[in-house]
Amino acid sequence: MRAIFWKEMADHFGRRRFLLLFGLVVMGTLWGVLVDTGRLVRGGDGFFFLDLFTTNTGIPISLLTFISLFGPVIGIALGFDSINSERTQGTLARVLSQPVYRDAVFNGKFLAGLLTLTIVVLSMGISVVGLGMFRVGIAPSGEEMVRLIGFGLVTIAYLAFWLALAMTASVLLRNAVTSALISMGLWIGLSFFVTLGAAVLADQLVPVVSNTEEALRHFNIVTWASRLSPGALYTEAVSILLDPIGGRVLTLLAIAPERLEGLLATPVSAGQSLQLVWPHIVALVAAAGALAGVSYTKFMREEIRA
Repeated sequence: MRAIFWKEMADHFGRRRFLLLFGLVVMGTLWGVLVDTGRLVRGGDGFFFLDLFTTNTGIPISLLTFISLFGPVIGIALGFDSINSERTQGTLARVLSQPVYRDAVFNGKFLAGLLTLTIVVLSMGISVVGLGMFRVGIAPSGEEMVRLIGFGLVTIAYLAFWLALAMTASVLLRNAVTSALISMGLWIGLSFFVTLGAAVLADQLVPVVSNTEEALRHFNIVTWASRLSPGALYTEAVSILLDPIGGRVLTLLAIAPERLEGLLATPVSAGQSLQLVWPHIVALVAAAGALAGVSYTKFMREEIRA
């Protein structure tokens, strides 16, 4: 598996798709440069390095929104042709005719894609935090570091889901273009139409909102229905991590509305935020694992001919 892994890593960083990876890191770094740090320091809530990722001060959209929208494209780009391109070119049969285990091919490709995504996320995060330290002259606190590490883990799990989805399409479909189109279509559907459908469902079940109880019921329906989308899970998790005061509202409303009284004035601790987002991380990892398991089983059982 080691040979397959390093061969895939060389492909990811040696082909044209490297420009896509490098471009995402550069765009994220530019976001950190263009943020108006002066306004953040003057009017911030004491979490300057967290605000670098969530604010849109001086820029069209926040870096968090940029990652949630365009991060899946990287995962899909790394996996949509991982298997079917090898099958179409005839190299897959030649590789498997050598003393190479079939599961080593799949595992090497998936792990190489996952490590590439990890490198991209870490590069972007370190660049943004480093530029913030250079411009302001202060280092992030321990609380901020814990939250940023949690943010990195959630982001990697989120992008791993799209990598697993793209590899599943690559195994199930013979044509690389078809797998790319199906993967992009699922990305659009899960990212946008599920959220719109959740709002429509809530409007149908609670057509009139005339009191607090109905408003909370409407909100809970939208929240739980939206959680069918990986994008909604990711957005909710990172909002809790990167917005210690405002990000907690979503979870508190969805779980226990009576706990809201008196709780919004002070931020929650990093440990409590990690506890709140742990179910989101588990859900994203489980979804990615399920897709990887389906594609792995299909790949191991299919007949491959020269």
